[in-house]
Amino acid sequence: MGILTEALNGKKTVVILGHVNPDGDCVGSCLGMYNYLTENFEELDVTVCLESLSKKFEYIKGYTGACTEFDPEKKYDLCITLDASDVKRLGAFAPYLETAEYSLCIDHHVTNAGMANVNVVDADASSCCEVLYGLLDPEMISEAVAECLYTGIIHDTGVFKYSNTSRKTMEIVGRLIEFGIDFPRIIDGSFYMKSYGQSKLHGCALLNSERIMDDRCIYTVVTQEQLKQFGCTVKATDGIVDQLRVIDGVEVVILLYETGNPSEYKVSLRTNSDVDLARIAAVFGGGGHVKAAGCTVTGTVDEILSGVKEQIEIQWEELGTV
Repeated sequence: MGILTEALNGKKTVVILGHVNPDGDCVGSCLGMYNYLTENFEELDVTVCLESLSKKFEYIKGYTGACTEFDPEKKYDLCITLDASDVKRLGAFAPYLETAEYSLCIDHHVTNAGMANVNVVDADASSCCEVLYGLLDPEMISEAVAECLYTGIIHDTGVFKYSNTSRKTMEIVGRLIEFGIDFPRIIDGSFYMKSYGQSKLHGCALLNSERIMDDRCIYTVVTQEQLKQFGCTVKATDGIVDQLRVIDGVEVVILLYETGNPSEYKVSLRTNSDVDLARIAAVFGGGGHVKAAGCTVTGTVDEILSGVKEQIEIQWEELGTV
């Protein structure tokens, strides 16, 4: 009996949770699991709970069915978490995990120490969707499920250009393509396409960026005022770090954007070097991957930058690259 089949055994109600501010891998894995269960296990009452989703994912089956409000009266037989590295990342829906009769965590973040009864965490996988694929019965995967999994994989691999892309990743992608999914549309529509306002926001972020630490690092700040000016939500910041990451000579990218709470910033980190960003993010209560991580920090921009720079310098000393 497989891990997922065993978790489902004897269960009637299932809730699926992802992380706050859901990205492509979170959306793909959560809705992929949702579609897989609803299509193959009609006896189950399945609910997927996610914060408001970006319109660019509206092509995915189940896009309009996600619950966005927590109900304190609800309790479930099984809670499945996907692409979330810890309980805090589940946001307002975290109590569903705590009150569920049984729980299953599926993830690929190296900082995930396990938060469920059963934890399937593969830090070598490109994405949570890659981990999830390994738990599904290939004979029960539909075109809709394949579309979800493909979406998650392209988003977390940067359309196969990040170092987390492996032979296994490409073999899985090949099988998903065989379902007849419109993969060019998925890539252009969900990964590359931007609204006019988002494009202007990205341009502003690049213009305001500054190189620091002997030009080896670069940072930029996105404010709530800028988001309002360009008619954007916080989701429009997606992709800024990737634009900065490919600047010649840059080793570490630091993006700070205001959350809307007083003096609180979300910090997104990316690297082209051997610096372990998951380790840096963990210092500030965050997490992620070696080359892509994040955290939420309270303070001024200068204070936050000072703290991050200190952690980078510590690792440079250890690596002998000062």
